Amino acid sequence: MQEHHESRIERLTPDRVDEGARATLDALGKERGGVVPNLFRVAAHRPEIVQTLHAHMKAVMGKGTVPQLLKELISIRVSQINGCVY
Repeated sequence: MQEHHESRIERLTPDRVDEGARATLDALGKERGGVVPNLFRVAAHRPEIVQTLHAHMKAVMGKGTVPQLLKELISIRVSQINGCVY
């Protein structure tokens, strides 16, 4: 089992970011049952990045030729393999 290491970059919460990043984090929380993935909390240091990252995730994880459930299962499995908290 791999060790869990503390993040070197602070994971921001919606109350600690500017208006643009806050809107993105709030939207993510609504889409994901109140949970904002750590990747987005770190990216929120740069509002323009967290916004485009969110748009990219929606494009990749949305409807397409691969079922959405399979995409989620792959994400979880990759996180497990890499010792990441999903």
